[in-house]
Amino acid sequence: MLVSCSNLCFNAQTKLNSSDFLRDNKYGCSMKITIYGAGYVGLVTGACLAEIGNDVMIVEINQDRLATLKQSEVPIYEPGLENLFKRNLAAGRLQFTDDAKQGVGHGLLQFIAVGTPPAADGSADLRYVFTVAETIGQYINDYRVIINKSTVSVGTADRVAAIVKQGLAQRQVNIDFDVVSNPEFLKEGAAIDDFMHPDRIIIGAQSEKALQLMQALYAPLNSQGDRLFAMGVRSAELTKYAANALLATKISFMNEIASIAERVGADIESVRQGIGSDPRIGPHFIYPGCGYGGSCFPKDVRALLNTGREFDYEAQILDAVENVNNRQKRVLFDKLHHYYASDLRHKVFAVWGLAFKPNTDDVREASSRVLMESLWQQGARVQAYDPVAMNEIAHIYGQRDDLVLCESAEQALEGADALVIVTEWPQFRAPDFAVIKKQLKAAVIFDGRNLFEPKQLSELGFEYYGIGRGQNRFASNRFGTSRLLNKAKQGEGVTQ
Repeated sequence: MLVSCSNLCFNAQTKLNSSDFLRDNKYGCSMKITIYGAGYVGLVTGACLAEIGNDVMIVEINQDRLATLKQSEVPIYEPGLENLFKRNLAAGRLQFTDDAKQGVGHGLLQFIAVGTPPAADGSADLRYVFTVAETIGQYINDYRVIINKSTVSVGTADRVAAIVKQGLAQRQVNIDFDVVSNPEFLKEGAAIDDFMHPDRIIIGAQSEKALQLMQALYAPLNSQGDRLFAMGVRSAELTKYAANALLATKISFMNEIASIAERVGADIESVRQGIGSDPRIGPHFIYPGCGYGGSCFPKDVRALLNTGREFDYEAQILDAVENVNNRQKRVLFDKLHHYYASDLRHKVFAVWGLAFKPNTDDVREASSRVLMESLWQQGARVQAYDPVAMNEIAHIYGQRDDLVLCESAEQALEGADALVIVTEWPQFRAPDFAVIKKQLKAAVIFDGRNLFEPKQLSELGFEYYGIGRGQNRFASNRFGTSRLLNKAKQGEGVTQ
């Protein structure tokens, strides 16, 4: 017997205890969904769930952001999000409110997608998550599935459940609910595609009813039935941290090898291709550079370290991952400091790229900020360009005599002593080198993302310093030879 989707949707709101609904709803249908938090995760999740036909209400208490959203404006940059947002807003599948009671009443599924910034000790600050839990406990009047979408420490679902139960006890009511862990795996710059075409959907649930509702929700995104992985709640919470920590580990490991390559005269790009061809390793996240940043990897590595310490375990590998990354964020400054013999006063540097990665305006923990702040401390000036992140930098640093935010990459070059590349935006990959050479005072490039080939740049008349390119340690700086070259001259057996 075929069951119409419209009937299933009615059942979703009125017959939640019906085994028939839970069985039939595996085919997927429109559901009413509430999302708390209109930040990056909340907006992407809300827009995408609305796009596949759900009735989504996003609760946002920040009045400035709420006003922006109600004016059909997207307050963050993410490719494809604006069109998705406006289409579903116009269709009536996406709405916004600051009325938490209305939000609790709206959605069968209650997504918590608020921020979890790092606390002083490195742990995740869960105060906003718990505030939402208190709100749900205060207003819930019917069965709800409460879903932790925010990145939270292991055990958070249990604490959310306890808070909701406490609220119900204070009201002297007994209402059934479930708490589920459904971590997000969205890459900034590719979040829409990641959500709509997921490589995995992690569901941590203790209740079969809650699990089947989540399976129904994600059925349109899991047509082959091989993307959804059900597990225990704590396992799901740990999966999110483990995934980001492993990716961060690959990056720091490759940067460690790049530092060795630079000292022994090897080219890390050749090494990368050699090891990346091994299917056990693969080509992803083994690109050396000037360190990772953003809102996820740094925060999640620290939070996982803190979780281990809470249980009397010191995660030494993760500690090393963070230490290597902090060091790597200074690598460009260290190269400049060495090249100019420790005298950066009155020098002017063109900086290409401010966001922590391409296709985002996110500058949280970006390597560009470490570089610029270090240069300013030494009396240098910065002329910077980024395709989308300049407003964020202006908001953070304001007006400064030692910072000029330029309208184009070419403008940033004018009169600069050297070019420093920090973010690998596509438009930086094939520049007009004749223009670069003409605009700079000297033909010098420090490349934090290894966009170019040293031999090619040398033939074009540039001094080129990448990350782990081998030749760097054998090249003379402006005021003397490198330590390794001195060793070779002294007959210490250095070979290439």
